[in-house]
Parts: sequence; C-alpha cells; structure tokens
Amino acid sequence: MKKTRTFLISADRLRARAGLALLSFALALNPFATPVSAQGVSDEDVKPVPLLQGSVGFITNFTGGQPDLHPIAAPVVLLPIGQRWLFETRATFENDLVQVPGRSGFHGGPVQKEVEYAQIDFIANSYMTVTVGRFLTPFGIFNERLYPAWIRNLQSDPLILPIGIGPSNASTGTMIRGGFKAHPQLNINYTAYFSALSTRSPVDSDRFAGLRAGIFVPSERLEIGGSFQHLLQQERSNLFGFHTIWQPTPLPLDIRGEYAHSRRGSGYWVEPAYKLSQLPFLRNKMRRTQLVARYQQFFAGELPNDALPSVNTKEFEFGVNYYFMDGLKASSNYGRQFSAAGNLNVWTMALTYRFVVPLGPTGSAQ
Repeated sequence: MKKTRTFLISADRLRARAGLALLSFALALNPFATPVSAQGVSDEDVKPVPLLQGSVGFITNFTGGQPDLHPIAAPVVLLPIGQRWLFETRATFENDLVQVPGRSGFHGGPVQKEVEYAQIDFIANSYMTVTVGRFLTPFGIFNERLYPAWIRNLQSDPLILPIGIGPSNASTGTMIRGGFKAHPQLNINYTAYFSALSTRSPVDSDRFAGLRAGIFVPSERLEIGGSFQHLLQQERSNLFGFHTIWQPTPLPLDIRGEYAHSRRGSGYWVEPAYKLSQLPFLRNKMRRTQLVARYQQFFAGELPNDALPSVNTKEFEFGVNYYFMDGLKASSNYGRQFSAAGNLNVWTMALTYRFVVPLGPTGSAQ
C-alpha cells in the first residue's frame, strides 16, 4: 500500500481527531496518512472500539565513551466513550543497564514506571477538541509529535527540548485545539492551554499558559508555526519558539527545525532526512534506508536549569535508519558535541517496533 505523508497532527494524537474505530485503526496503522472521510459514511455509521498501541525499543547510548543500555516500552490506551468522548493515556516502562565498577556485565535497578499523560478529550465539532487532565505540553513540535522512539529520526533529544515543556514534559490542566481551512490552499491549526502547579513527582508540572499556531500549505506540504508561553510562577517570564516542517513533493525528503527562547537558554536545531528510494542505482537494495543529519546550537541563559546545558554548546549528528517493515526500524547515529565544558562523542544504536491492537471488533455500527 502506498503511503501519503503529512505532519499536521502528532502520531500519538491522530486517533483523537474523530474518535472513531475504523478511522482510528487505519490511522494507527499508517501514522502519516491524511484523514479522509469515506464517501457516504458518516460518523454515526462507525462504531468506536478501544485501541492498544505503542512501541517497544532497545536503545544503546555511548556518551563520552560510557555505554548505557536502555530498554523501553511505551503503551498507549485509547478508550472511546460514545461518538464524542475519548480517554487516552500513555505510560512508559524503562530501565538503564550500566557497567558497575568492579562487576562484570551490565546491571540495572528497578524498572522506572511513569504515566506520561492521562486525559479526557471531548470532540466538540470538526474544528475544536477540548482536553482535560494531564497532557503533553504543546510547546514546539518535538515533545508532542516527534518524541516516541519509533517515530523520531535520531534517538538523541534536541538540546532545547526542556524549554517550555515543564519538569516532566507534561501539563496538568486544560487544553483547546483544532484546525480549519482558511483558504483552499491554506489550513490553520491552533492550540491553547493552561497548566496548574503540581509538585508531586512524577506527575509534577509548572503553572503556565500558552498558545501554539501553525499554517499548513497542502500543495507545498509545508508547515510554519510558532509557540508562546507565559510562566505564572517563579520569574513569570515569557517563552517563545518557532517551528517548520517541509516535505517537498518531488523528493522523499523531510526537513524539520525548531527555535526556542527563554531566560534559561535558547537555541535551535535543523534536521534533514532523505530516504534512498528514488536513486536508480540503489532503488532495490537501499530503498528502505534513510539518511539523517542534525545540527543544533544552544546558548546558555541568565538563569540556571539542570535539564539544559550550563554553557554554550554546539552539536552535529548524522545517522542511518533502516525500515525492515512498517513499524520496525533499526537506527544508528553518531555525533560530536563541542562546548566549554569539554568535547565529547555521542553514539546511539536502537531497534524500535510499533504495535497496534484493536481491543474489540471493528466495523460499522449496525
């Protein structure tokens, strides 16, 4: 089956747009497919069913020559309630296997468990969805759209990722999001959210309010957007950022980038990824191979933050992804980090798999 590709909605959030079983199951199998309503089939004709999806992976990091084996599982449960309500949650189970001085082999402690988000979505209409609970903070695009191990092109996190997402990558409060067609060749997507203060780990969150908006040009497969957030505690500062994603129609090329600014630091990353499916002399042997690179730069801010580098930092990475099949991917990337704190190598290898299991019969309501 030939895939169409878009990036308007995060892979973990495609299912909440309609809350319908057949549509959710189809989008879960093809996370980059553009939602298209079947002719003559209305929302009322489709019976929602629960879904279990998510990913498992085994990630090996070598940072500064120190190995770290990192198995991880991230299941997602989607539970539709009628035609307009949806409960969704994602948890992570992970462990770090490290070498202990004086002992042979790799050793790990207890499995770390965390509920990353747990939320109720109400689909008010085609243009608005209201969310209440704990949700991924929609500042920029990486945290909400690209974070899962099976979908990211490089397994390492961008240096600026902690900016604007709170202490545990999630918010506790309410969010309104949606999209509409402003012009036949122009779509607008928007998100507005408020997060309350929570000091209980691991579900802690900061108190802030924010907005994110994007302009999508379907004919060019180009999205440009911006994020704004006001911190309602501590120094009560403003944060802002910009993002862009471009998938040129003639080429199997993805170009992603972000910029973020705060009093704790600022920076940017740019990431092109090219799949070798159009090169005539490699089409048969290398068509499942993707080449990736990322250049990023971080500028330390006036306020300290343990999650961000303490000094100005530059980093360049390049890698290779090989797709054995839909959902099963092997990755390897190498990078070099330069900073006043010392230069070091960053090397990552990973094997990730995405699964989708419907927890009930699919089909039209009778």
